[in-house]
Amino acid sequence: MDTIASFFSFITTPVSWVIVQFHTVYGALFGDDTGWAWGLSIVSLVILIRICLIPLFVKQIKATRAMQTLQPEMKKIQERYKNDKQRQSEEMMKLYKETGTNPLSSCLPILAQSPFFFALYHVLNSIANNDTIGSINQNLLDSAQKAHIFGAPLAAKFTDSSSDVAALDASLTTVRIITAVMIVMMSASQFYTQRQLMTKNVDTTVKTPFMQQQKMLMYIFPVMFAVFGINFPVGVLLYWLTTNVWTMGQQMYVIRNNPTPGSKAQAAYLERLHKHVTHHGKTRGRGEKAIVKAIVAKGRDRNEYERKFINGLSKAGLAAQADGTVVKGETAIAVQAEDGTPTTATPKRQQPKRQSKSQRQAGGAKAAGESSEPKTSLSKSDSDEPEDAKPAAKKAAQKPDGGGRSKAQSGQRKGPQRPKSPTKK
Repeated sequence: MDTIASFFSFITTPVSWVIVQFHTVYGALFGDDTGWAWGLSIVSLVILIRICLIPLFVKQIKATRAMQTLQPEMKKIQERYKNDKQRQSEEMMKLYKETGTNPLSSCLPILAQSPFFFALYHVLNSIANNDTIGSINQNLLDSAQKAHIFGAPLAAKFTDSSSDVAALDASLTTVRIITAVMIVMMSASQFYTQRQLMTKNVDTTVKTPFMQQQKMLMYIFPVMFAVFGINFPVGVLLYWLTTNVWTMGQQMYVIRNNPTPGSKAQAAYLERLHKHVTHHGKTRGRGEKAIVKAIVAKGRDRNEYERKFINGLSKAGLAAQADGTVVKGETAIAVQAEDGTPTTATPKRQQPKRQSKSQRQAGGAKAAGESSEPKTSLSKSDSDEPEDAKPAAKKAAQKPDGGGRSKAQSGQRKGPQRPKSPTKK
């Protein structure tokens, strides 16, 4: 470990300088030799480093999202070459190369923290060995050796002997209890962070090398911290516990507000979003609009949770738009029309009712009867005819062909009609 820490000695001076600056501030509040002043200086160092690593964290999120967009293609490759693992791996690597993605991008924040971690270890180890380093002079060295965190010296280790701990004015039992508790907390926080990622924010329908990598890290990192933690000074344990808590909180925020498509976290997020949108009738903020816009753009490629979200909006009378907004759909307009409120929707065209056969025959007979009646304009001309022509017209009207033909056209039986008589029971 000393060899590795010496390799990162180029950054020990900046790290020691940052610790001294924070110690100056906290020393004025709690005292120069207190564990609060030195402990909070280390915690502030962690927060400063993690803030500086936010761009790398954003890059990690983008790389993770890029891997998620490739999951359908990965699933096809797995199904196509399910009996040939070597060809499957070759096609996966080819897909990564074509799309410019890297499954190891999720390790960027951890790799970026490594120099600071080992530099801090080197600084605290020098304090335990009574050696000045970087910006820590002899006065600051004496002050750091007197600092205790819950009774354990800042530079004490779990593997130190009783004489080494006594030189730092502490008890070996207290040092081992404090270091053991911090190691357990550090390992537990790391395990919970990885487990939360695997159980809530991963699409389990597609198995990728990324998932296998995360599953491996979920078990390897806690074991590594438990094994190597006994050789870490209390200050380094405090540093790593703080960064684990920061990572856990940061990941919880991302999982809650920007979950992986197809994961359980997305199902919970879309359920909350559905309740919010149906209550307010619109989406608020860029984040919500971006999520809805991405779901609408997928079309038929939506997963189960996304289809359920869109169907839920439709049942509530809302429709998601391509720009991420939500407007009232046809269902809401119909409900408003039933309530009597004014609406600008165009009414639907009413289809005519289908008539029965008897109604159609009656309508035809009525039309034929109207057409056989003389027009009013011709009644006058009939009266103007000479008297000699009237008997001829009467004779023509009395002919059986004309009357029978008109009655046949109207659908009646030929010949004289017999009056109906009531039936006798």
